[in-house]
Amino acid sequence: MAPTATGGRKLDDMATVLVASTGGHLHQLWKLVDRLPIEGRPVWVTFDSEQSRSVLADEDVRFVPYVEPRGYRSLARCVPRAVTLLRGEEVSSVISTGSGVALAFLPVAVALGIPAHYIESATRLDGPSFTGRWLQRVPRVHLHNQWERWADDRWHYAGSVFDGYRSVAAGDRETEVARIVVSCGTVRPYGFRRLLERLIEIIPPGAEVLWQTGATDTAGLAIEARPDMAEAELRAAIGDADVVIAHAGTGISLTALEEGKLPLLVPREHAHDEHIDDHQFQTAEALSGLGLAHVRRVDDLAIDDLLHVAGRRVSRSDDIPPMRL
Repeated sequence: MAPTATGGRKLDDMATVLVASTGGHLHQLWKLVDRLPIEGRPVWVTFDSEQSRSVLADEDVRFVPYVEPRGYRSLARCVPRAVTLLRGEEVSSVISTGSGVALAFLPVAVALGIPAHYIESATRLDGPSFTGRWLQRVPRVHLHNQWERWADDRWHYAGSVFDGYRSVAAGDRETEVARIVVSCGTVRPYGFRRLLERLIEIIPPGAEVLWQTGATDTAGLAIEARPDMAEAELRAAIGDADVVIAHAGTGISLTALEEGKLPLLVPREHAHDEHIDDHQFQTAEALSGLGLAHVRRVDDLAIDDLLHVAGRRVSRSDDIPPMRL
């Protein structure tokens, strides 16, 4: 007999609603889903993009309007969608990895009596993000983080999306820099032109480069820019690459690790208007400390950095514990 939920409803008739902004937030939730306590069928809520359509091609997905970082008006427009969706389903719980879209869905879930869980991004080493700080004010939202160092009575350490990875020297092959993937990320409206300009100076002549440029202005640069790419295409390119160079985003870092590549991470800098704050330095510091990234600032990038990551490979254990929500 199929298990039943409260009120005698079959779990198959219920849904766990999984909420995330596109980019690293969606990538983290996608990688964690097999470790989460899913009751019934998963229903995904995110923005419409190449990434989300590619990753969630076979899933039940409800697209909502884009909520920009700290975009209060776009957040307000998303709240009615949250109310309609959560009232229209038999929902066992709502789980989100952020960012702004979590502020639309988790408070509504609590108001409707639905268990609500927020998993802070692995990019946050020392404390909650803007979204996390706001959700601290909402009673009955269960708060989880991915770094035990700042767990406390309110924030529960649940495990990390980076659990199980390790980097070793790739002594079984010759180090070369013939195929390169460069990823600037997709968070609008922030660009990362400084990274492109520096790489054009140091990448070896004749190297084959895929330039995933997102919102970055590439006018006047002698590159074949790809603002958006399907997840499967980007993943395949990374799998074939000798070197992966990227902004210090969680999503692209995870993809590189999953494909066995040690990423060369270059954090975006708030002082250059490249992101909303400097949290990418935290991501880079954390992964470097775990031996899962090689980190440089834009002005310090050199060919030796590309050779270093080309000479490493990454593997992952099959024995990863479930997330403890």
